[in-house]
Amino acid sequence: MSGDPAAAGALVLAGVSIASRDGRNLVDRLDLTVPPGMVATVMGPSGIGKSTLLAYVAGFIDRRAFAAEGQVMIGHERIDAQPAEARHVGILFQDPVLFPHLSVAGNLLFGLPRGRWRSRAERRGKVSEALEQAGLAGFEDRDPATLSGGQKARVSLLRTLLAEPRALLLDEPFGKLDAALRADIRAFVFAHARERGLPALLVTHDAEDAEAAGGPVVALAGPGVRLPSG
Repeated sequence: MSGDPAAAGALVLAGVSIASRDGRNLVDRLDLTVPPGMVATVMGPSGIGKSTLLAYVAGFIDRRAFAAEGQVMIGHERIDAQPAEARHVGILFQDPVLFPHLSVAGNLLFGLPRGRWRSRAERRGKVSEALEQAGLAGFEDRDPATLSGGQKARVSLLRTLLAEPRALLLDEPFGKLDAALRADIRAFVFAHARERGLPALLVTHDAEDAEAAGGPVVALAGPGVRLPSG
């Protein structure tokens, strides 16, 4: 259907509700459509259910601790019943999750889809191209432990993008960066999401993150309360 954002690959949440097993309602019938290239933001204090919402979308929510229901779709494909590995949803956390026993190139090679590039030379070429685009040319053989916080954040994003996700989840990935670096990495992440046409869902405490994202904002204000804004 022409003009239908779902048909174009939007991330769609329909009637999503999440409650803790001790009876607290964290998310109450949330409806949200994030078109490709848009960054939507979920805000609220710690413990309110922001990261739990991302876990439900990504497919690794702890069902022993939480009850969750509602549809999650990418385009017209419903994914909430699929295992996490089948959803092809990328996620960035506050701490860049890099394998310490692998080089920068090794970390990025890990993200490449199996079988997409046949030769080692092609795979290495794809990694080198990504590093150059991120201002990290020549970093292939670097040990992740020698990278700055901003460099680790860039490599983490590159590995996520090289896996060719259909949507991007951002779990406060800028929270531990200083103000200047935060603005730089935030712009880098948002630009790549928009350039690749990925619907992105950000959770944050920081109003500046939401403003920079530029998309709709959902405020989780308390158990059982949802206040949409923006």
